[in-house]
Amino acid sequence: MAVTTDIVQSWRRPRAVFQRKRAEGLVEARLLATLMGACLLIFVSLTPRLAREAHFDPSVPLDARMAGALMAVLFLVPLIAYALAGLTRLVARVLGGKGSGAASRLALFWSLLATTPLMLLHGLVAGFIGPSTGLSLLGGGVALVFLYIWGNMLAEAER
Repeated sequence: MAVTTDIVQSWRRPRAVFQRKRAEGLVEARLLATLMGACLLIFVSLTPRLAREAHFDPSVPLDARMAGALMAVLFLVPLIAYALAGLTRLVARVLGGKGSGAASRLALFWSLLATTPLMLLHGLVAGFIGPSTGLSLLGGGVALVFLYIWGNMLAEAER
C-alpha cells in the first residue's frame, strides 16, 4: 500500500496497519527510513512557526533558526527515538511483553509518521495564528492521537 493510505488507515485501525507492516519485514533500513521521513516532515511542520518568530524578532535570523531546528530534528530526534523505543521494549519485557526491539521501533517510528499530518496542521496554525488557546488545544490533540496510535501499535507488538 501507499504510505499515505497506510497513514490514513493508522488513524482508524492502527493494529491492522502494524500487522501489515510487520509482515513486510522488520528490516532496519526500512525502519530508519520511516523515522527519517517522519523527522523530515516534522522539520517542515516547524518552518511556519520559525518564519513567524524570525519576522517578529529579527535578532535571530530565519536561516539560523532553520539550521538549529534542522540539527535538532534530523540528528537528535532519531537518537531520542531509538532510546525511547529501547526503553519501552525493556519496560514491556518486564511487564511480560513478547515482542522484539525491531517491533517496538516500528510501533514508535510509524506512529510518528502517522501523526505528521496533524503536526503539519499544528505548524500552519502556529505560523499563521501564533500562540493561542486553539494552538494549545491542537497540540494536545496531536499528542493524544500520537499516544493512541503508538499505544495500540505497541500493544500489538508485544502480543
